[in-house]
Amino acid sequence: MLRENVEFVRSILAGWERGDFNAAHWAHPDIEFIRVDGPAPGRWTGLAGLPEGTRELLDAWTDVRYEVDEYRELDHGRVLVLVRLSGKAKTSGVALEQVASHGAHLFTLRDGKVIQLVHYFDRGRALEVAGLTE
Repeated sequence: MLRENVEFVRSILAGWERGDFNAAHWAHPDIEFIRVDGPAPGRWTGLAGLPEGTRELLDAWTDVRYEVDEYRELDHGRVLVLVRLSGKAKTSGVALEQVASHGAHLFTLRDGKVIQLVHYFDRGRALEVAGLTE
């Protein structure tokens, strides 16, 4: 089952790596989306909250790109994805890489859908929460 979870999460990130953030077929109707840190921390719930939270971040940056470094299978339906982010702030022109380029996403799956997605701009913090080291 764990391997299936990684492949499912990999299919989600494949779209993100192409710059496609519109699909939500993978999200549980009661999904909780949390951005722990970074320029716009927050918490959103449900399918209506997911695009709201994503849009808030994407509206502040241009050319946002994800590149996956690694997928780590955890227990209890959790998959940690280590990512590198790039983009440019719309107002200041600051490159995202200068602020927080090595982030992570912690996916929690239930019934074949993502029930919780936690975004960390600080990869070290994500690893710590997951009980791992880099």
